[in-house]
Amino acid sequence: MSQSSAPALPVTFRPGRTRAILLTMGTAMFVVITAVALMLDRLGPGERVSFVFTAAMLAGVLVLLSRPKVVADAEGITVVNITRTRRLAWAEILKVNLRPGDPWVFLDLSDGTSLPALGIQPGIAKESAIRDARALRALADSHGTGGAAA
Repeated sequence: MSQSSAPALPVTFRPGRTRAILLTMGTAMFVVITAVALMLDRLGPGERVSFVFTAAMLAGVLVLLSRPKVVADAEGITVVNITRTRRLAWAEILKVNLRPGDPWVFLDLSDGTSLPALGIQPGIAKESAIRDARALRALADSHGTGGAAA
């Protein structure tokens, strides 16, 4: 895909590798902690339950961290971050920014604010994040009032 070509809609951008690692680690931690709780003979029922509850809480945090995504459709985009979801019309997005050193994409909005879009993050898949940021920028340019950003 060239830098200026926009992908077909609808499209979902998410950090796939990061998500796979987080969900795998959450599952593994839950299984290991639960197994330890069940194998320790000295623990009472309440202590076993607290082990399993703690494992579930830790796994839940990793599931929350794996949530971020950006879903683009004909009307606009939905930005799903760790605990919040925000729907934006294309006209609200002025710029899509992913500058060197940024932890994720930032959307400059028509109300003068900037919204982080954690669904596109260069952490362990830099090339994929750059490609996704360019695709989202092309979509914003073709569907709204967006302008090219460095």
